Amino acid sequence: MPFELSKEFLDRLRLAVGEQDDRFIRESLEGVNPADISSLLYELDTEESRYVIEALDAETGAEIINDLDEDIRPRFLVNFTPEEIARFINYLDSDDAVDILNELPVKLREEVMAFVENEEKAAHILELLHYEEDCAGGLMAKEFIKANQNWTVVQTIEEIRRQAENVEKLYSIYVVDDRERLIGRIGVKKIILANDNTKIADLYEPEIAMVETYMDEEEVAQIMQKYDLDAVPVVNVQGKLVGRITIDDIVDVITELAEQERQIMAGISEDVEEADSVWMLSRARLPWLIIGMAGGLLGAQFIGFFEKDIQIIPAMAFFIPLITATGGNVGIQSSSIVVQSLANPSLFGTGIGKRILKVLTVAILNGLVLGLIVLLAVKLIMAEDIRLALVVSIALFSVVLLASFMGTITPLILDKVGINPALASGPFITTANDLLGLAVYFFVAHLLYNL
Repeated sequence: MPFELSKEFLDRLRLAVGEQDDRFIRESLEGVNPADISSLLYELDTEESRYVIEALDAETGAEIINDLDEDIRPRFLVNFTPEEIARFINYLDSDDAVDILNELPVKLREEVMAFVENEEKAAHILELLHYEEDCAGGLMAKEFIKANQNWTVVQTIEEIRRQAENVEKLYSIYVVDDRERLIGRIGVKKIILANDNTKIADLYEPEIAMVETYMDEEEVAQIMQKYDLDAVPVVNVQGKLVGRITIDDIVDVITELAEQERQIMAGISEDVEEADSVWMLSRARLPWLIIGMAGGLLGAQFIGFFEKDIQIIPAMAFFIPLITATGGNVGIQSSSIVVQSLANPSLFGTGIGKRILKVLTVAILNGLVLGLIVLLAVKLIMAEDIRLALVVSIALFSVVLLASFMGTITPLILDKVGINPALASGPFITTANDLLGLAVYFFVAHLLYNL
């Protein structure tokens, strides 16, 4: 059963910490997932959290720290000595260890590395520290199992037993040649069922998806999604096997990218969270709010140009919010679908021409339905003036077509010129379509009323 945090348990745990009742802490948290214990620590103060971790074994403590939020973890770890942090590092995979070390001040990081006892792990960590965090080299772990193509099944099983001590999750055995170049993979089941003296060269599968150390994390995520991989091997420019990236790391990347896209589409220009300072939150939101405000001022000025028209037909003013809101909503819908497609290329394989034609077909259908509804509604409200109903319905139909086209083509253009297409959504599309919608509305009014 999943762990459920209650106020009674939290009060009892605080009492145990105050009384230094290590036995209760260990027994009550035995078998609880480290991720749940990490969530529990958010309810305690720093000293209480530190005591809970110290009461548990070092391996569990390492997993708990690894599961802490990356914004909180550095502030929490400064309460431990470099030697204590190194003790936790010894139990983590190299990629997780590097993530934690990269969050620490340089001086503390070097002091921690001096206390890492496992020389092989220390070497792996130092190698990974050279890579940028957002590339395949920065995501990969050095813990993996490999077999030489010239080994027999017996040799390979012995090597698996030796290497598996450092590998928590075993997905595949990677096959390399004498120069350590990756040439394929082989499943554990296939090794177990083969004859003892069979060579790995006769068993392995040469077709294998792989990524290079310099590849961007977004490309890695796309490859793993496309081929439905639990893990992907990483090679250097010479094709030598240097690490692997597992699905848990890619889930984190996908979640982070999705959050960034959502914030950009909402008009938040920086990666922020609720816990950030007031200044950071304001700075992240203000740019697009200012753009939106500028668009609103332009819209007001634009309406001012047609002040005389509104004086002649005051009822036109009633439907301005309908036109602008519909254009904004249609634009956001269209741009959101395109942005999703660009983020997952496998979702579409057709050319731009076919996609725009499909979007316009959908827009025509939606526009006709909305235009007909608004025609009937306005005729009922303004029974004496059929022309007003026609102006609103024709303008609405035109705005739906125009907004759909803008919402589709703008992200594609931004993507082509190397700008994040998510910028096309939210405030940008809404503001642009407001102005276009007003222009279309008053243009149709001029044609039908001969103003």
